Amino acid sequence: MDRPVGLVLGAAGRLGRAAAQAFADARWQVRAQARRADAALPSGAQRVGAALADTPALLEAARGARAVVYAVNPPYTQWDALMLPLARQGMAVAERLGALFMLPGNVYGFGAGMPALLREDTPERPSTRKGELRVALEAELRERAQQGTLRSVVLRAGDFYGGGRGSWLDLAIVKSLAAGKLVYPGPLDRPHAWAYLPDLARAFVAVAGAAHEGGQPGQLGQLGQPGPPGHRRLHFAGHTLSGRELLDAIEAAAAALGLRPARGFRRADLPWPLLRAAGLVVPMLREIAAMSYLWRVPHALDGSALAAAVGPLPSTPVAEAMRDALLGLGLGRPAADPPASPAP
Repeated sequence: MDRPVGLVLGAAGRLGRAAAQAFADARWQVRAQARRADAALPSGAQRVGAALADTPALLEAARGARAVVYAVNPPYTQWDALMLPLARQGMAVAERLGALFMLPGNVYGFGAGMPALLREDTPERPSTRKGELRVALEAELRERAQQGTLRSVVLRAGDFYGGGRGSWLDLAIVKSLAAGKLVYPGPLDRPHAWAYLPDLARAFVAVAGAAHEGGQPGQLGQLGQPGPPGHRRLHFAGHTLSGRELLDAIEAAAAALGLRPARGFRRADLPWPLLRAAGLVVPMLREIAAMSYLWRVPHALDGSALAAAVGPLPSTPVAEAMRDALLGLGLGRPAADPPASPAP
């Protein structure tokens, strides 16, 4: 049987790299769009150096692709200008290929009044500009599905961790780990949704496979949910952890890696008032402060529809995931293998 072809757009980023690895591990032929020649890609992926806007080059490189994973992440301060135009370039590629467009979703669209458990039919009531943009993007996917021009699926997840640098984990929470300090952005008793990237990437592979197997033209195979033919939303449960549970997991992983200070770790809050004040002159801090409600409002993702669509998914235990995440940040070292027994 021929190995299916998958195209990952934005393969140089953390999610893109994880997705390329997961599809390669599942024996897909991976075309990894990454402009940087030095981008680290899995050995089973073929780098595509074309720009996202170069539709003809991407079509040629990914001919016959069944799935297009859109892992492009515009700068956080430039969402107004770039998010929808870049996504439309990705949609154009998927439309021309006749492939499933796969979008990693987030919880921004539910807004500050979101309920504690988020399902696929939870009403979207965005309370920030970024939330409005995400709602607009998903609305456009539904419209294209209704017009019969694009098949798409949104796989919604919580905050990413694992897979290298660039998440809340390394930018804030364990930034001062070497100094014996952990910083949490919200109250320690509030549940917060997290997604360990290797697990999420494997979920993308499972959804791509289920969408293809037995699917009728314009449909999404086994992903039988209410909604317009050709478009589905699915929630990835990941790990739901209170701040206290997350910091406990970090401390346990740090101890296993030889990183625990003699006097233990100090725990501190993120100084949101200072960040808001600095945001008056630093655009990135302004954008981050606008999303601070995510740490105050309890939320979790209900993954039952995803499990019903694709079956049980591998879920890395939190202790193992956190240990690997710290190692991926260059923190600590794995325990040495025990010495081999002498030959008799």
